Amino acid sequence: MVAAQVAPAAKDGETPTLHVYTDLIQIPVLVLGPNRERVAPIAGNRFFISLDSGPRYRVTHVRQEGDDPISLAIVFDVNGYEAELMPKMDDLIAGLAPLSLRPKDRVSTYALDCSLTRSADDIPPEPARLKVAVDDALESWIVRKQTKHRPDCKQSIHLWDALIYVTDELSKLPGRRVILVVTDGNDLGSRHGWNDLRFLAQTKGVAIFGMTETSSFMLPPYQRSPNEDAFNSVCELSGGMVIFANKGNVAERLKGFTVMLRERYIVEFPRPVDSKGGEHDLAVSIDKSHYFIRPSGISVPITDPALLADPTTVRADPSHAPEFGSRKVLVGPH
Repeated sequence: MVAAQVAPAAKDGETPTLHVYTDLIQIPVLVLGPNRERVAPIAGNRFFISLDSGPRYRVTHVRQEGDDPISLAIVFDVNGYEAELMPKMDDLIAGLAPLSLRPKDRVSTYALDCSLTRSADDIPPEPARLKVAVDDALESWIVRKQTKHRPDCKQSIHLWDALIYVTDELSKLPGRRVILVVTDGNDLGSRHGWNDLRFLAQTKGVAIFGMTETSSFMLPPYQRSPNEDAFNSVCELSGGMVIFANKGNVAERLKGFTVMLRERYIVEFPRPVDSKGGEHDLAVSIDKSHYFIRPSGISVPITDPALLADPTTVRADPSHAPEFGSRKVLVGPH
């Protein structure tokens, strides 16, 4: 949908000008069954959104993500208890191309060890290049495993700070932006809080998926550590989730992760006419369902007051756009 601004009739010898302003919001939405299983395709007319708990609005258009280009950053956090997942990770990531990761996609790889290092920056998903990128990322972990000795180093960056950096770098790239972080989800001293990461991921439109070997996320809340709940919140509030894997099924889980991305729904709706600055709550619902639904975030420019004041501006019809409610966004501690 666009709102068009047309200049007054041109005088002789002048060329009329048509100003066109985009007015359509588009977000990826992860939809799974109650037990995180794949579900059959869902009709677009069953999707609704609500802004700040305002009236439900049937979205304008819905489609599955399909072959949309993906910018994927893979982060290997080798400081925790995820070591069981690392052996053969180079072959497993390389094996995602060309069927799961496709020629239009791009991949960056990072390792979080004594510091955060990047071994590949926005490369095409060619098997040989992916294998080299993962090998380079995991080199320090491989040396440590072989020598059974951790290098004497002071960790200079921790999980939340590292993911904030990766999120910011990824936000500069086109396509559907996604982070897959192989980690135990524990942060041991970042300068920023998990909620800073959550806010940045939402505003930059980056969905974070975690892959962990740790099974303690399945424990009752009172038995979990605060970091585990925080990591789960970061993933789900950004439009992703935590994926559990072990040595026997990590290849299957990686392929399942890419399937989840391709099967996300791209939900489109007009920008509200009375858009105001600040953080707003966006809820996506599907009629007559109990699905696990996690939308990604997005930043939307507010309407220029000068544009609204211009008598030649063609204003959008408020009845054809969602309305804000009065609920304020609640966020956790930083």
